[in-house]
This record gives sequence, C-alpha cells and structure tokens, in this order.
Amino acid sequence: MEQWFLTNKKADFKGIGERFHIDQVTARIIRNRGIMEDVEIRKFLSGTVEDCYDPLSMKDMDLLTDILCVKIAENAAIRVIGDYDIDGVMSSYILITALRRCGANVSAQIPDRMKDGYGLNRNLIDEAEQAGVDTILTCDNGIAAIEEIAYAKQSGMTVLVTDHHEIPYTEKNGVREYLTSEADAIVNPHQKECPYPYKELCGAAVAWKMVCVLYQKLGIPEQESLDFLENVAFATVGDVMELTDENRILVREGLKRIHHTKNVGMRALIAQCGLEPEEIEAYHFGFVIGPCINASGRLDTAKRALSLLLETDEKKAVQTANELVILNEERKDMTAEGVENARKICEEEGYDKDKVIVLYLPEVHESIAGIIAGRIREACYRPVFVLTKSEDGVKGSGRSIEGYSMYDEMCKCSELFTRFGGHPMAAGLSMKESDVAVFRKRINELAELSDEELTPKVKIDVPMPMDYVTKDLVREFSLLQPFGKGNPKPVFADRNIRISRMWTVGKTRRIWKMTLVTQSGKLVSGIYFGDPDQFMDDISTRFGADELDAAMHGRSNAIMLSIVYFPKINSYRGEESLQFEIQYYQ
Repeated sequence: MEQWFLTNKKADFKGIGERFHIDQVTARIIRNRGIMEDVEIRKFLSGTVEDCYDPLSMKDMDLLTDILCVKIAENAAIRVIGDYDIDGVMSSYILITALRRCGANVSAQIPDRMKDGYGLNRNLIDEAEQAGVDTILTCDNGIAAIEEIAYAKQSGMTVLVTDHHEIPYTEKNGVREYLTSEADAIVNPHQKECPYPYKELCGAAVAWKMVCVLYQKLGIPEQESLDFLENVAFATVGDVMELTDENRILVREGLKRIHHTKNVGMRALIAQCGLEPEEIEAYHFGFVIGPCINASGRLDTAKRALSLLLETDEKKAVQTANELVILNEERKDMTAEGVENARKICEEEGYDKDKVIVLYLPEVHESIAGIIAGRIREACYRPVFVLTKSEDGVKGSGRSIEGYSMYDEMCKCSELFTRFGGHPMAAGLSMKESDVAVFRKRINELAELSDEELTPKVKIDVPMPMDYVTKDLVREFSLLQPFGKGNPKPVFADRNIRISRMWTVGKTRRIWKMTLVTQSGKLVSGIYFGDPDQFMDDISTRFGADELDAAMHGRSNAIMLSIVYFPKINSYRGEESLQFEIQYYQ
C-alpha cells in the first residue's frame, strides 16, 4: 500500500500568483518542485535557449573543439562512435550531421548490442584503424572505456570523448579513487574538475553543446545549431533525464521545433505512429516514438534508426519508419512474455522479498532485460536486475528506485563484473554465469534499504477539493509542462468522494469510468487506468459485493473514497468537459 503525504513547502503563494499572473495552486506546484526565487520561477515558466549555460564552461570543451578544428582542416578521418539507444542514436546523428556541415571527413559507427555490447571496444577500434581512421569521437559513451582508449592510443589514434555517464571509480575504506583516461580530451559535466553548473544533461545535449562551440569557432551561424534541439529533446526524455533547469528548456524548445520538423525521417516515423508533428508532446518521445528508435537497437541494429534520421528520400524514409514500428510491435510481444515469466519466477522463488531483486532469465532476449526490470520494479517497488544468457557469459540491466544509487552500489562489488556502468537509476553489466548467485547475495548484503524506503510514496501537491477545479485552471497547468522525471505531473487529493455509477470501457473492458459526487453534491466524470480487477476487489472487500453491484448499475450506494487525482479536459464531439483521472484511492 502506498504512503500518501503532502508536499507542504511554504512560500508567499498569493504574491507569486500576482507577480506571474498564475493561480495560487500553480504557484504551490512550482514551489513544490524546489523553485523559490523569482528568477528561477521565470526560468521555469518561460526560460529560453538564452538562459542555457555557457558550453565553454565545460572542462575540456575548448580543447576538444580546437582539436576537431585542426582535424577538419587536415581532412583527417573522424569516426563517431555512439550507442544503440535513443540517446546514442540522437547523439550520433547530431555529431555526424554537424561535422559534415563543417566539412569534416566523417563516418559513424554504432555498436551491435549482441556482438559488441555497450560502448567503445577493441573490435570497433581495430575496424576503425583498418579503415584509416585518425580520430575517434565518442558520444553517449567513452567515459568508462579506460582500457579501450589506452588501446586506441597505442595504435596512434586521437580519442575525443563526449559523454554524460558517471565517472568510474574504485572505493577502498570508503574513499573513492576516480579512474583516469588517456583520451586527448573529455567533455562530461560529471568530471570532478568540471565547473559546468548543471550535471543532468543527456549524451545528445553534451554533443549539441560541443557543436555550438564548434560552429562558433568555424563561423557557422548559431541558428543552424538550434535545428538539433528536437533531437536533444527527444534524447533527454528518452534517456529519462531530469526535466529540471536547463533540460526543461531544451525539451520545451525542442518540442516547438519538432512541431515543424524538416527532418524527412522524423516526419515519416511520426506519421507511421499515427501522429501529426503538431501533436507531439514529451509523452510521445518516451512512450510512442522513442520505443521505435530503441527497437532497432534491441532487435536489429541501431544503424537503421540512424539511417532513418539521415534519410532524404521520402519513400525510403517511410519504408524504414514502417520497419521500425513493426520491430517495436515485436518487442512489445517479447516484453509481455518476459514480464509474465519474470513475475512467476519472482513469486515462486521468493525473490520479491529481497531488498534488491536479481532475476536470471537465460532465455530472455538481452535487449529487453532493462524493460522487464523496469516493470518488475514498478510492481514490487524494489531495485531490480534482470540478467540474461549471452555468448560470452551473462549480461543484464538494472532499474532502481529513489534513494538507491544502482551505480554506486555496483561499484562496491565491482570485482564480480567483467564490465558495468550506468546512473543512479539504471545500469548495465556483464558477468560470469557462475557469479550470478554470488551477485544476488552480495548486492543484498550491501543494500541498506529500510522498510520505509521500500514503501512507494505518493507525493500530493495540493489537497484541493474537486469543486475548485475549473477548465481555466487545468489549461494553466500546461505552463508546468513538460512533465517527466524531476517534474512529475502534479497530483491533488480530495476526500469523501462518492461513486454514483461505475462501469468498464475500452476494447478489453480494462478501464473504469465513473460518475463521482463531489463534497458539494456536484456530478463529475472520473476515470481509472489502474488494475481493474484489483480495483473491483478492493471496493467489494471494503464496502461489500452488494454496494459494488449497486454502483455498477447506477443505484444508490455507500461507496466513499479518498482519491489522488489529476484533472484533464476531455473533448468529445466538439464539447469540452472536466474529467478527473484517479491515480490512487483509499
């Protein structure tokens, strides 16, 4: 059962409302996001690209772009090496397109998930050397490739790193020693010596920052660099980065541009997903279009997704986009089967009682391990690792909960991995099959998670009677977008809400719709997208089967709930009405 609590940060909400011409409720939500000063509020509500931080303040930015300028002037062969996820594809597209614009002799390579694994490796380096490559430029990877970069340097190559992942380190007696790289220049805001004020950029954002500086040095109009903001926004949401501060601006500005995108491949993919560019919101990046990009790297090769973005022929773009959509449908089916298997094993083996769940699913395709881990995490509210069998041992992905840094915890038992890396909330690893049980035991021994930390928390922004909600207020909430990690959709709470009538809708009858009665006696529309069977069982257990039956037939009943909700405007046949989406209930 979730623990509800009110986010009760103090401020002069009336004053904020008056100064920024917003409702006090909206002012409360902004304050709940940790934003207090007027300058921060203005940036939150209406910040533009001009409010972004100076890319030259990143460590090695000046050095790296100077080296690139020399390499471009010398016509040296440059190879961009990215990653096979959304961030890696978008980063690669930004760099190869920008470098071509600069007149560079550039090619791109994205590792094969199955053959190469994550990031830079010796095979890619050997391949580059055989192709006469002079300079390797990484994006969305490279910071952890210590040995690989040393190998490339031995071959006489120049290695430039742009990345956003945590800096690898070893820890002895509680003291961290960060590993050093032989790369010629590294641009990554997470470097200890980097003074860049915002650390939560995705790989594509770091790559774009580099492009901005490079364009400036080569006299290319700044406006041209802004064309990449749609890709930066896509990657920021797709890589589940914090939608705060600078990221919030980048996503908002990127959404404006994708509504009028000129990219042939992007337009084709949007159309194949049944959307129009003008409709795209952050949600579509994360849950509709983005998974199609990821599907290519999971089940085929991410080079196909990159080729789509680089495509200029409309017919070819439509064909490739359709192939990505089909791949994603295949991925969905595989995921559903994998999740069901994971849940079964989790329950049968009692792993759901562990503080950290480690599931070994040898038959599962390694590309969907992270998705399955995320689904099990949602169901059990625990950090989850899903491991699969690979050609050279075991590979896996992890997804975490708030308060548990997956990467830091893995560093404490790094000797068990042949390779690993990631963020606080997600990580990837490779290990020997014989070490799976050892890892499960060790990672749980290390876990200092209390029962409270393992209880999902529902943060209520404002206890707001449903009677207070108006269409104008709901429209005003659009100022708070984009929603996502770090800036969740606001939720509100009300009590003593009666259900006048309830019924199921949808093709599979898995959605509950209901007519609710507010405290003032007003009838409003409600909808619930959670587990429909669980909802019905809960109502029946609490109020009795007769009361449930009465509600389902529109008869008078005794059902009364406290609810956490988000209000929306529902449009039907040209008519607009308020609809309250129930998030949680008690």
